[in-house]
Amino acid sequence: MKATFLPDRGVIKISGPDARHLLNGLVTTDLTKLVPGQGRFGALLTPQGKIVADFFITEMAAEDDGGFLLDCPKALAEPLATKLKFYKLRAKALIENLSDRLGVLALWDGAPAQPPEMGFADPRADQLGWRIIVPELLAPATAEALGATVVATEQYDAHRIACGVPTGGIDFGYADAFPHEANMDRLHGVDFTKGCYIGQEVVSRMHHRGTARTRIVRVTFEGAAPQPGSDIMAGEKSVGIMGSSAEGRGLALLRIDRVAEARAAGLPLGAPGVALTIADPDDLIPTQRRTGT
Repeated sequence: MKATFLPDRGVIKISGPDARHLLNGLVTTDLTKLVPGQGRFGALLTPQGKIVADFFITEMAAEDDGGFLLDCPKALAEPLATKLKFYKLRAKALIENLSDRLGVLALWDGAPAQPPEMGFADPRADQLGWRIIVPELLAPATAEALGATVVATEQYDAHRIACGVPTGGIDFGYADAFPHEANMDRLHGVDFTKGCYIGQEVVSRMHHRGTARTRIVRVTFEGAAPQPGSDIMAGEKSVGIMGSSAEGRGLALLRIDRVAEARAAGLPLGAPGVALTIADPDDLIPTQRRTGT
């Protein structure tokens, strides 16, 4: 079992009698289904349906004062807290950015014998492991107590990429990407049966009409990794942008219709100086045709 502290993650706390109702009316995941010891993946969107910030939400037990903790990008923690306060209006809720005190420890390649305090299984995919909210100074001792070996953060990035899970700011742009483009619909980040939330109408229409033409797709390559942000070409046509990569695997934001056309025409994909191969052609299939919905 491996563990690493994620220096790019911050923590926001939302507490008070109206905390659940407030959050549930704002984010893409259904918090009526959340209980202490579990985590849910979701996002706050713009009214146009684009991702302001994505995050995990876990509920604290009543004996720990209750409330909810958001495991979010550290660079977005303060603006996200400010945005949530803007939406709070008269709700009885306290919103605090605790990123100077708390961070996130990732645990994978195994499972703890007992669920760790302030920890939860990563809801996006089983193979991603666990996430534990903990002060950075206590992260090594926490990992040791759970029987995990502390490794470099780059090893977690390689694991995430191998699992096909994007990260914002590298694989997609905040305030620029729809949840479907970041594969949030495939990573349990959008609940299509809950009530309204900000941007819900756009996201629901995109899902049911199957209009998402751009997706994060897994690719493989040999040799030096392509630079993040470099254009991916099929012949003379741009079909996407390269994201993060490690150990011969990468993630690319691709126009799946253009890639399908290129594959049908026998045109190879490539970034500057690097040939790319689609790791799993099923990544190119629209969700409706994969699931029959």
